[in-house]
Amino acid sequence: MTTTGFPGTPKTLRGGLVRIDPNARTLLDVVVFQYNPDTLTRTLQPRAIGGEPGDRLEVLRFIGPPHETIKFDAEIDATDQLENPADSANQPVVTYGLLPALAVLERLVTPSVAELLATDALFDSGTLEVSPMEAPLVLLVWGVKRVVPVLVSNLSFTEEAFDTKLRPIRVKASIECKVLTSSDLPLQHVGGNLYIAYRQAVEQLAAMVTSSDVRPLGLEHLP
Repeated sequence: MTTTGFPGTPKTLRGGLVRIDPNARTLLDVVVFQYNPDTLTRTLQPRAIGGEPGDRLEVLRFIGPPHETIKFDAEIDATDQLENPADSANQPVVTYGLLPALAVLERLVTPSVAELLATDALFDSGTLEVSPMEAPLVLLVWGVKRVVPVLVSNLSFTEEAFDTKLRPIRVKASIECKVLTSSDLPLQHVGGNLYIAYRQAVEQLAAMVTSSDVRPLGLEHLP
């Protein structure tokens, strides 16, 4: 967590991405945002049966949870670490710039070398059916009420400044995630279970401000 430096100022949580092994349900690693994104764009597209003219019986029926995407930009800056090169925690940045930070993010969308070699070995041995490699489950954590299973669908880097050895020292990472729902993962899967918990939290929040009073709309009752 970070503080503003002023006494009495509440601590600000940081957002981040967490990778877990969905089978062993163990934590693999955590990516904590150096600076929280200024904006986070969420898009929800309903999944309904209706759509054809005259389809009166089906127009209000959902076939599952909505398609949800989340987009944000994360800023990464090496200035603070480079100003304190004697701190052992800063040595990766002092030695390699922001390349280690970018490598951690790239791992969200890339199979490991070991997996690639193992798959290639299966093909070389004549295996007819090679199962696709299973990726770790990624969670977007944006506060305690929003722990969301996601698939990173797009990841781009804008490297804005470099040191004398062309190592990036200031980067903007643009990340787009597809929320994995109970339609994508079974409820027995840790991701499906986390999605249900996420939606339950949303419903609890909605219940806090739900009203049935139509008078603020200028009505005494529904027509």
